[in-house]
Amino acid sequence: QVQLVESGGGLVQPGGSLRLSCRTSESIFSIYIMGWYRQAPGKQRELVATISKGGTTNYADSVKGRFTIFRNNAWDTVYLQMNSLKPEDTAVYYCKASSYKNNYWGQGTQVTVSS
Repeated sequence: QVQLVESGGGLVQPGGSLRLSCRTSESIFSIYIMGWYRQAPGKQRELVATISKGGTTNYADSVKGRFTIFRNNAWDTVYLQMNSLKPEDTAVYYCKASSYKNNYWGQGTQVTVSS
């Protein structure tokens, strides 16, 4: 069973920064892509960023230039560095890990951007 544990959410002011972490208990060889998704109240869950085991990254247009996804060498932790945060970034952020046939989700961590 793949288990994902997220941390790093919180309350920040507009223009501030947060770093989210998603950790597994060990490196999972069958996981090829990990990513971050978010869901704001009244909205559908949306892709934020993904990273492949080989290091290829993709970003939603809304976060390009502000957010960076990266991983550690052991492939047991993925991070989302969020800079220049905006109120519209407020959402529950979920980590997702994907094998070729299964998706695994973290519990979610709340990010609130407000003055």
